[in-house]
Amino acid sequence: MNRREFLHPRRLAKVAGPVLGIADELESPAPSTSDPVLLRFARRAMATMFEVIVPLDSPGASEYATAALDEIDRLETQLTVYRTTSEVSRLNARAADHPVRVEKNLFNLLALAQRIHRDTDGAFDVALGALIKTWGFFRRQGRMPTPMELKAVRERIGMNHVLLDAKRQTVFFDRPGIEINLASIGKGYALDCAARIGKAPSVFLHGGHSSILAFGNETPNSQGWTVGLTDPERPQCRRALVRLVNRAMATSALTHQHFEHAGKKLGHLLDPRSAWPAEGMLSATVTAPTAAEADALATAFFILGVEKARTYCETHPEIGAALIAVDAPGRLVVLGRGTDEVEVLR
Repeated sequence: MNRREFLHPRRLAKVAGPVLGIADELESPAPSTSDPVLLRFARRAMATMFEVIVPLDSPGASEYATAALDEIDRLETQLTVYRTTSEVSRLNARAADHPVRVEKNLFNLLALAQRIHRDTDGAFDVALGALIKTWGFFRRQGRMPTPMELKAVRERIGMNHVLLDAKRQTVFFDRPGIEINLASIGKGYALDCAARIGKAPSVFLHGGHSSILAFGNETPNSQGWTVGLTDPERPQCRRALVRLVNRAMATSALTHQHFEHAGKKLGHLLDPRSAWPAEGMLSATVTAPTAAEADALATAFFILGVEKARTYCETHPEIGAALIAVDAPGRLVVLGRGTDEVEVLR
């Protein structure tokens, strides 16, 4: 893979193909000679493919896309837990011994994660590094832990053990063994940062297709960008269209990382409260003002389930959701602002 991969411009309907059973493609009318042509720039980072999609006539498109992807590369070196030299890895190694001062934007990201942890009654938690390792998902090799392992790891997880000092911009773990892992918010955060690198009136960014940020319009005659959602159990079937107008979207599902145990599918989305994989949901899609919020809340709603997600949306009018529960796979439940953004297909 070249550091920058330039893909030939194509009509909008062909810019994004099948998208891992989650957001299946950008939607557009039937092609015509007046359809705009988009430029697509791609680069691999954070164990997935990031893309920046802009109209052909965007001034400085190549420079903007390159700068945005460079920013994502930079953030990977800061946030990854797979390199001992990253700022997050150094934080994990030292913060139980003494408060560690971190870069301002990283501190703000941890503060956002702490707020969402509180607002979701602990369903969203970035201090799960030890639990992720115990279940084998750190190396993408899921395994069934022993009861003793689960009992022991409970003592080494939880955002309630992460103390943030805004005045000093420091992070302290109040017990040893706590590990920050930002996988549940990092891709969205990277998109938010990348979008701020330059000015592009119309741009569509995604990380692995499950984290999306869209500004402007996909065509001169449209409002926003339209993304298709597929059925998590039947990837060939589209369930809905989501129109994003200067908004972000993220989806959590068991499409990828999971393993079978005793006839049950156990996935990588772990419930911090039980220390077990979350059950009850097939997929959770969230729309939000920022991609970091969308990422975090998609994880939280997958863990919380439909009714608690409904309660959250009622008190947070800027959030929308489209959820599919295990016990009602044929029903897409649309909540909050999603009622204005999601078109359910029959």
